[in-house]
Amino acid sequence: MTTMRRHARSRPLAARAVPCALAALGAAALPAWAQVASLPGGPAVNQLNLHPPVTAIAEQQQWLHWMMLVICGAIFLGVFGVMFYSILKHRKSVGHKAAHFHESLSVEVAWTVVPFVIVILMGAMATRTVVAQKDTSNADITIKATGYQWFWGYDYLKGEGEGIGFLSRLDPAHRAMSDAGQPSGDDYLLKVDNPLVVPVDKKVRVITTASDVIHAWMVPSFGVKQDAIPGFVRDTWFRANRTGDFYGQCAELCGKEHAYMPIHVKVVSHEDYSAWVATQRKAMQARADTAPAIVAAR
Repeated sequence: MTTMRRHARSRPLAARAVPCALAALGAAALPAWAQVASLPGGPAVNQLNLHPPVTAIAEQQQWLHWMMLVICGAIFLGVFGVMFYSILKHRKSVGHKAAHFHESLSVEVAWTVVPFVIVILMGAMATRTVVAQKDTSNADITIKATGYQWFWGYDYLKGEGEGIGFLSRLDPAHRAMSDAGQPSGDDYLLKVDNPLVVPVDKKVRVITTASDVIHAWMVPSFGVKQDAIPGFVRDTWFRANRTGDFYGQCAELCGKEHAYMPIHVKVVSHEDYSAWVATQRKAMQARADTAPAIVAAR
């Protein structure tokens, strides 16, 4: 009896302990959540939709996303509406008598033709965007993106900036924050040491490949995701319609540090891009001038 009373008294305490623990957990998490703000180019806090589009392709993808969702929702409501109407209207409890028939040619034709037409319409709407995604011709700038474990290499192959090349790695400070378990900043695990710089309103072709395992170059705001496969060359393109910083990730599981392989694209004005190209060329020339001296000193 004493044991039963002890258990009976412990139940209210346990019931109170659970909400208290949840409240404490929420209070602890709130300051960290409140310190994080949405990035202008995405991602956003509590984001439920796609990234804000900054290319025509991304805008078309977002329109297709919602249009397909509306079509699927209408099909869902139509199918289940008819089903539930039939169940309620023709139930035995209201005295309905079951009908016995073998087939209905008109019904069979209807449920064959209607889905066929819907699929054709959905495919027709998507085809224009899919074809445009692969049209990498007449690019103003061509850049090769090479995936490594776990960073990116960029080489400007054609257009203004031709000959420039560099590696883009996760900022060491962000790696240190991750190792310490102390995330900080709105761009946590997205900041890199050398972002990819491109001009606004210019068609940029990105050729992807990899040196070790399969990676994927993805920037959601551009509507771009292209696999980077060792021994193969693939390509994609984008034309950003506004300046800013836009982020992505390697979108193919590529090893233990897959999460530390961000993509940072900085879209700048034409004047700023030309100035950046000039700065990069000077830095490359300085490295070329000092290389013989270093070799001679050895």
